[in-house]
Order: sequence, then structure tokens, then C-alpha cells
Amino acid sequence: MARDTPARRRPGLSRARVLEAGVSVADRDGLGAVTMRRLGAELGVEAMSLYKHIADKDDILDGMVDLVFGEIELPAGEGDWRGTMRPRVSSAREVLSRHSWAIGLFESRGAVGPATLRYVDSTLGALRSAGFSVEDAGYAFSLLDSFVYGHVTQEASASVPSTGEGDPPAGQGDYPYLAEVMEPGRGFSFDSAFEFGLELLLEALEARRVN
Repeated sequence: MARDTPARRRPGLSRARVLEAGVSVADRDGLGAVTMRRLGAELGVEAMSLYKHIADKDDILDGMVDLVFGEIELPAGEGDWRGTMRPRVSSAREVLSRHSWAIGLFESRGAVGPATLRYVDSTLGALRSAGFSVEDAGYAFSLLDSFVYGHVTQEASASVPSTGEGDPPAGQGDYPYLAEVMEPGRGFSFDSAFEFGLELLLEALEARRVN
């Protein structure tokens, strides 16, 4: 009988693999598709085998959120604070756009994992190093993340408004101001809207920091 070679062996089951499978399923089919049976099928094992590595479904959901927040770029903590914070905020937008289900899940969970705590702590540390007071650092963190969450949620659910089945998109004729914003060539995009809003927030926070 031929021996099973390393190339043929299935990677060993682990907590990390279970959580990665959960994220993959949620990305493809939504958070509701994340069940023990589905994860077992995804990993090629019986659902009961998962319990050797995770406590229950709540443990999986908490771990999935932490895995996602661990993908966000942490602030470098040196140089101009706006130059440090801008890529951190942009990274949060990019990561959460790929895993938009994580926003609502994070807000609804009670447990906070180590990667998420590092994300929060390093951001607060960068703001404190930039000269923000303890209170203002907390406010700035909350403001910037609220901006990201709102932008990602809006972009994920965006669609062209319609006045009804078979009608042209709203904004043509009856909605002239919407029409001019959405007119091709005007330059409006979610990317430009994000940069516009982020720049305004950073400028406002800078004014607060130096006063």
C-alpha cells in the first residue's frame, strides 16, 4: 500500500483554520451561512471535530471578528500624525469593505480579542503621541472609525435610486440635483467621497489638537 505523502495529507485542523473558514464562508455567502455543519464541510471534517478547537459558535464569531481586525494596518507611530493615521484609516476601509459583515458583528459582540485590542490601543497611542489629550484621543478614534463604518456600510448597500419598475433612474428630470451629482464625468465616486471626508476630519482634528 502506498504511503500517504506530505503533499496528499490534509492540513491539520486548528483554531486558526476554523476561523479562516468562517471568514471565507461569511465573505462568500453571508454571516447566516456560518454554521458548524457548513464549516465542517468546508474543512472536510465532521462538525463535531470543530469542538476540539473552539468552544461554540459564539467563540467562532468572536474569533472571526478578531481575525478581520487583525488585517488592518496599524499606525506606524512616527512622523506627522495625519500621515500616519491616513493609511490606517484607509486600511480599515479596505479590510472592512472585503468583510463588510464584520462591522455589525463587532458592534453586537461582547468579547474583544487580542488583535482588536492591539488595533485600538495602537491607534490611541499614535493619537496620544501626536499631542491629543486622553479624552480627545478617544473621541478622535471613535470619530474616525464611525466614519469608516458608515462609509463602508453605505458603499456596500449603494444602488441607483429608481422611481419604480421600468422607470428611469431617479434624478433624471424630477431630481435635478441628484442628476447633476451622478452625471458621468462629474468625478463623484465613493473613493473620492472617502478622501474628501477623511481630509475634512483630519483637518478638524488637527485644529483641535493645536488649541
